[in-house]
Amino acid sequence: MVSPSFENIPERSFARPTTEHISLGKGLRSIVFGIPAAILILCALSLIASGVPGPVVIFFLVAILGLLSVFVNGIRVAAQWEKAVILRLGSFYKVKNPGILYLVPFIDYAKFVDMRILTLNIPKQNVITKDNVPVEIDGVIFFQVDDAQKSIISIQDYSYAISQYAQNSLRDVAGGLSLDEILSERERVQEEVLEHFKGKVMEWGLHVDSVRILDIQMPEDLKRVMSRQASAEREKRATIIKAEGDKLASANLAEAAKIMTQSPGAMELRTLQTIDGLGASPSNTVILFPVEIIKALESLKNNLLKQNNPEN
Repeated sequence: MVSPSFENIPERSFARPTTEHISLGKGLRSIVFGIPAAILILCALSLIASGVPGPVVIFFLVAILGLLSVFVNGIRVAAQWEKAVILRLGSFYKVKNPGILYLVPFIDYAKFVDMRILTLNIPKQNVITKDNVPVEIDGVIFFQVDDAQKSIISIQDYSYAISQYAQNSLRDVAGGLSLDEILSERERVQEEVLEHFKGKVMEWGLHVDSVRILDIQMPEDLKRVMSRQASAEREKRATIIKAEGDKLASANLAEAAKIMTQSPGAMELRTLQTIDGLGASPSNTVILFPVEIIKALESLKNNLLKQNNPEN
């Protein structure tokens, strides 16, 4: 078993998703409150100028502005990608679609739910594979809220819950596979992790689009062993390919030699081609020896052998 060594592996930095509700109603509330407040102040100044006691005017002005502030504070705006779950006196009331909505002060409470596809990081998980190899795996989940009511009422924090389920599923699936299966069959691992917890989160009004594995970290000594193994495999394939090439070349050369022996002029043409291929470089010295002389010497040799061995 290879001892784990993750000391030299750098820490990964992940993007931080923004899940907070962006208030789009501040500008509208400012306008709804500001215009009547300005008119009331002008009226109050005119009343004071006409002789009405100032403390009385100021008292009524403050009271009216306070009531107006409470009324205006109930105006909310849900963005196009949001839905608002309304609770009235603590009980579910209704789900509001995007646009302007009004909450009764001190009675209604709104929880805005993002209906877009969300991303959630799966933190690095230490896993012992089926063949007892320690690895570190991290990933990301792509999911979406299908039912805003269930996502708020059925579960306390759906992002935290789905993250815990995904971590547990990743450890269970990776622990049942060998290292080679994890490295070579990522799609299978991702699909099994998704199926492991997809059915449960549907009860919370969530839809998991996909689970993707980002990185698989192994001990450095195991990486070196795998690198040497891969290098040996490449050298083995190179040797086999070279041997097959030599075998094929020798067969072609034998076939070419057979054809040349059947044609008297083929060897001479081949000789001329070889001389021409040497080029006119001054570093090459070519000594031509007539082929006829070689043939004459071979004929003379054969005759001498026949004379020396008359029985043959």
